[in-house]
Order: sequence, then C-alpha cells, then structure tokens
Amino acid sequence: MTMFSVRVEDDLAARFDAAATRHGGRSARLRQLIAEAASAPPLGLRGPAGALRSASRIMVRLDAADTAAVDAEAAAMGLSRASWVAGLVRRRVRGAPRFGRISEPSVIAIHGELRRIGVNINQIARALNTAVMEGRVLDLELASLDDLRAETRGHMMALREAFEGNLAYWDVAA
Repeated sequence: MTMFSVRVEDDLAARFDAAATRHGGRSARLRQLIAEAASAPPLGLRGPAGALRSASRIMVRLDAADTAAVDAEAAAMGLSRASWVAGLVRRRVRGAPRFGRISEPSVIAIHGELRRIGVNINQIARALNTAVMEGRVLDLELASLDDLRAETRGHMMALREAFEGNLAYWDVAA
C-alpha cells in the first residue's frame, strides 16, 4: 500500500482536523478525498479482494438536547457523531469495546508490547532454569525475574481494567 506525506501549516491542519471529524477523522477524510479525486469508491468500503463491502446507513432523529449530548460525548472521545453512535450499537450488539481515535492505537500498541515482554520473560526464565549457576546467584536472578513478571502482570491487569472501563462506559446505567 502506498503512503502519501504532505506538509501543511499548523492552522490549516487544525482546521482540516476539525472538519474531518465529521467524516471519521484525518486519515479517513484524506482517503475519501483521494478516492473522489481518482473517481473511485472510497478505500474504506473495499474488502480484501477489492470488492465493495456492504454497509448499512441508519438514520436516527434526535431532538436538540439529545443531539447536543451525543456531540459532547463523541467529542470527549475524539469520535465523530456517527462513530460514537456506531460504537454504542456495536457495544450493545456485539459487546465490542470502542476507544477514542486518539487512544485506540495506543491501547493496541501497549497490549502488543506487553505480550512481547511476557514472551521475553518466559524465555529468560527458561534460560535461567537451564543455566549452570551457583545456587545463590541463580536465586537472586530468579527473584529479579519474578519481580519483573509481577510488574508486567500488573500492567496487563491495568490494561484489562481499561478495556472493562471502556465496556462499562458504553453500558446503559440502570
């Protein structure tokens, strides 16, 4: 896949980002504009083989107060109004979490890094268990490794709490 890179003034970028929130964010809007300029369907609607993916559009009418509340909630998460409503529907229908555009890549990256750290800790533990070391030195190394393992487990639990908090956000208060 080709990547485009362009430099623009900070003020223009800020105004574009503000306008792009109604279209799914900066990247989504740029893809839409490029597809329009090339007279092709937007890339976000293509499946793996290039065929158009089916998507449904649902119109919901809200009064001014509800619209303002939805706009405030969506803005707080860095989502467009439609993305926020779609996230709410996905949570209720599939139980899937939906993070804000800013935090979603970070959460995914953190999860991946923690998994890699866990794999490395297990490899170190195996190496230490097969190493020929004096009893006291080996005990110190294993104790340090257990501390690292406990710290990593704590970070994984914090990440799980973030997911659970996100799911709780989308739940309807009883």
